[in-house]
This record gives sequence, C-alpha cells and structure tokens, in this order.
Amino acid sequence: MKLWRCCALVLAGAVLLGAGVAGAEETLKIGVLAPLTGFAAADGLSVKNALELATEQVNAKGGVLGKKLELVIYDDAADPKESVTLAQKLIEQDQVVAVVGGSYSMPTRVTTPIFNEEEVPMVAAYAIHPDVTEGEFTFRNGFLGKVEGGAAAYVVDTMLKGKKVALLYADNDFGKTLAQGFKDYVAAKGTPQVIFEQAYPAKEKDFSPYLSKIKEGAPDVLVAFGYYFQTGPVVKQAREMGITAAILGEEGADSPKLFEIAGPAAEGFVLVTNLNRDDPRPVVQEFLKSFREKYAMEPDMVGASAYDALMIIVDAITRSGGTDRKAVRDAIAAVKDYDGLTGIIQGFTEAGEVVKPVQVQVVKDGKFTYMGVVDDPQLIRP
Repeated sequence: MKLWRCCALVLAGAVLLGAGVAGAEETLKIGVLAPLTGFAAADGLSVKNALELATEQVNAKGGVLGKKLELVIYDDAADPKESVTLAQKLIEQDQVVAVVGGSYSMPTRVTTPIFNEEEVPMVAAYAIHPDVTEGEFTFRNGFLGKVEGGAAAYVVDTMLKGKKVALLYADNDFGKTLAQGFKDYVAAKGTPQVIFEQAYPAKEKDFSPYLSKIKEGAPDVLVAFGYYFQTGPVVKQAREMGITAAILGEEGADSPKLFEIAGPAAEGFVLVTNLNRDDPRPVVQEFLKSFREKYAMEPDMVGASAYDALMIIVDAITRSGGTDRKAVRDAIAAVKDYDGLTGIIQGFTEAGEVVKPVQVQVVKDGKFTYMGVVDDPQLIRP
C-alpha cells in the first residue's frame, strides 16, 4: 500500500472513531477542488458561490436519497502540486462519493489518474485539456479544447465572415489546446486564413509588440485565447492602438472581471462559451436571478459549469439509488438529454466528453448577450 494511502487511512479511521459511524451517515459528501486563492481566485469564488447555491437548493428539496448534501471544498490555488495532495485527502480522509473538478486544466489533469485508480467519479466543470477525461471515471461538462477552438473558428468563418485572422494565445495548456482546435478547423475547411500566429507568456501584461504586428497585417478578426486577466488587456490595448478588427475570445474571458479590465473597449467583443444569459429556460433564468440576489455579483460560465457538474452528479446518485461509486459512474455515463444550466446535454461520449451546443455571446451595452449557437454535430461531438 502506498505510504500516503496508509497514513490517510489511519487518519480517516481516527476521524470516524471520534465522530461515530452514525454521524458519517448523516450527510452525502461531494468533493470540490477550486482555485480560491492565487491568480485564479475570481474563478474559484464563482465556483464556490454557484456550488453553495446549488447545495442550498438541493437540500431545500429534501437532499439526496434522504441525506443532506455536503460540499467538501479545498483550495488548490490552480497549482498541480496542491491538487494532487487534496485529491488524495478527499478520497481517503473525507471519503467523498464523487468530485467536482472546479479548477483549471493543469491541476485537474494531474488528479485524473488518482480518481481513476481509486474509482471515484469526477466531473470537470470547465478544464479543457484532453488528458482531463483519460480513464473510465472522469467526465467533462465543459468543452474539450478542440471542440471550443473549432467552434471559435466556425464563428469567425460563418458569423463574422472573417477572411484574414490574427491568432494570439496564451502559451499554456489552455491557450495551446484552443489554438490547435482553431487550426484544425482551418486545415479541414481551408478558411479563414491565419495571417499571424503568436503564443505569449502566461504572465504577459504588455501586448503592444504583438498588437503592432497584428495592426500591420490588417486582419478582419483578432482571435485572442486566454483568461480574462489576459484577454482583458488585449482588448483594451488593441482598441487604444486603433485596431478596428472584430475581436473574438472564449470561455476564459467569460467573467465580469473582463469589463473591469477592458472597460468600454469590451463593447462588441465576441466569445464562444458555456452559458447563454438570454436562454429563456427556467433553469437558466432562476439561477441567474438567485445568484445575483444572493451574491450581488454577475454569474459567469465558470460558476454555471460547476453548478451543472454538481447537479449531474446529484442526478446520477439519485438514479443509481445509492452511493456506490461504480454505480454513480455508470449513471453519469448514461446521462441523456439533461436539462442543464449550460444547455441541453445530449449525453457523454465513451471517452467522457460532453455533447451539447456551444454558446456564442457578444458584449452589448456592457453585458454578455446572445449572438448565436454552434450546434453542428460534426463540431460539438468530440
């Protein structure tokens, strides 16, 4: 037995002896890993808020199988080293039934082997790297990077009618995976033409050297793949430099923080994402209303995706009729036409990838609003 597992089992046993087995049965525990501190803390807060709202709603309706739902939330700070230790803690000490992966690709993908080895179901909320779903017990409610990157290229090609494109992306798992999906679409379709491509360091703040070259090429569309704290400055600096091309991003920029950073320059910004604020379905409008009232902040893709991930797990536990992890895993795999906050989830592929439409939003009057949807089966099915 691995040393960490042996120590954790001893600790878990001590906890159970102290609390009593009856106490352990009073709640149904779901683990959560999210970046509550560090550079991604805004996203972590959104995850935490959305999951706590979901938990309140579930418990107000009687809980799950007669038990109160309990979240065990740990801060991985978007750090792979932290996430490994915390994943082990969730399994051995907290003995969670399943896990919501509420963090970025790097910390999520390194926990995948752990959850699969220990046969603990995990649903990643929004991490996009292919490795996240390697194994039988790990699923993704957000989009695979190839899917989202391809959808972005489709929007440029068919909605924005872009012929010449500049591609600027973060030099990390997130940016490179999206960029590859974009380029795969271009290679298959022959359009649009990528006239400029550049990866930038993840901590970059001054984008003017790249933007100067982009301005010289006069593209129709500037595609900026990165998180809100990267894309925000790109949008702001591009407009300050007189670049008039349409600017398109993705879910990483789907945050109220984008408006704080980019200011008025965000107007007209287009993104492919996982949440349509104008979706009339009650599940969407009730969430938006409740979230705004409870937290006095705007909901975003990250929180919505985490909410869905938790509710998919709750639904699976209910349908499986118990907390056997293998049965819960099988119930997640069998999801079909689920009325999710982030869209109608058609189901999961054998590889654990979600199949659902990609939402297209545009900033209008300082808000994310509906622009369109990408629902071509060849694009949305990995």
